[in-house]
Amino acid sequence: MAKLIALLNRGLERSKKLDFVALLSIRLYLLPTLYEGAHAKVTGFSGLVEWFATPAAQGGLGMPLPTLMATLATGTEVAGLICIALGLFTRIVTIPLAILMTVAGLSVHWSHGWAAIADKSTEASMRLSGLMTWLQQSFPGRFNYVTELGDPIILNNGIEFTVTYAIMIMVLFFYGAGRYVSADHWLAKVFPRWPK
Repeated sequence: MAKLIALLNRGLERSKKLDFVALLSIRLYLLPTLYEGAHAKVTGFSGLVEWFATPAAQGGLGMPLPTLMATLATGTEVAGLICIALGLFTRIVTIPLAILMTVAGLSVHWSHGWAAIADKSTEASMRLSGLMTWLQQSFPGRFNYVTELGDPIILNNGIEFTVTYAIMIMVLFFYGAGRYVSADHWLAKVFPRWPK
């Protein structure tokens, strides 16, 4: 038994040579989300400012200083996208990204509960189910066209995805971008005081 445990420990210790894969995977997983957010904010900046300024009772966020807040959100996502992609200033850029995720989670997603995708018991899901049943009965050819790539869903817009991204960002804050496939790793070899 002792030999088996020793063998297991040696194998686990050797596996640590690949620990950079987990951090690289988190970075790669976050990139499409950061890109979509940054792209939408840059290309729709005036609409973003308007949404930030509009009172909550009218479907907005009712934020003070909406132009400044929109600029900070856009700049954070653009800088976050670039830095996470390159593995550059990774631990530093996660701080404003975590703040952005927290603000987004609390101001936009919190009121919708946990689930990002609505379950079958919500009114919206029941209406979609009724529509799909009608479509299947009335237009079977169109039904197959609609469903061949996957089932339609109702987005609940809950906090689930935001929390998931925040946890990933927290991991990058504590562990950095990882070895080998990050600018931080290589710059730290040249500049020993480089934040990695």
